[in-house]
Amino acid sequence: MRYVVRAVVGEENFVDMTPNRSNNFCCGGGGGFLQSGFTEQRRAYGQTKANQILATKAPYCITPCHNCHAQVHDMSDVNDHAWETVHLWTLLNLSLGILGPNEREYLGEDLKGVDVFHPESEM
Repeated sequence: MRYVVRAVVGEENFVDMTPNRSNNFCCGGGGGFLQSGFTEQRRAYGQTKANQILATKAPYCITPCHNCHAQVHDMSDVNDHAWETVHLWTLLNLSLGILGPNEREYLGEDLKGVDVFHPESEM
């Protein structure tokens, strides 16, 4: 996955977490925990991941799955953290120039207008 992310965002924009790979920390939202109703416990467990993300000082956290995205986004919102959360799928489509305007609502202002196709401008 690191190869794909580096190819999409550029080597100069890639910031890895420490620890990483098999030593990385869980976000705390998987395995049904996100939908379990134990919001405070989920957020407390996810604080380890939030601290790990904050340590990178990266403006975006790329998440590969819906549970991770929802948990990491929630951790950012409730703690007023500085990162934007984005699906890997969204970045792949953005890099291919096929991400529609209605699929950009949660992107940061710096990415909302990247390669937006305007059919009226093609006429």
